[in-house]
Amino acid sequence: MPWRVIAHDNQVWHVEAVAERRAHTQAWQLVLTFRAAAERPRGRSLWTLFPLEATSKSALFIQAERIPDAALAQVLSERLGHA
Repeated sequence: MPWRVIAHDNQVWHVEAVAERRAHTQAWQLVLTFRAAAERPRGRSLWTLFPLEATSKSALFIQAERIPDAALAQVLSERLGHA
């Protein structure tokens, strides 16, 4: 089950969010993956860092819940090269 479902460019996209912490850092970063819902079984995924970090995973995901769908669509557009 996707974390979010958004519409972009006449297509439905499933969005997943994960937390990543690089070696020797205290901050967790938000990483998003976008997959077109029409691509079955599991089509190509687009991975991107989202400019959001926190000192704990839970704090990161609390902040992530506040990201508007429009902002996710903008990130997807940039990742697809439509910006």
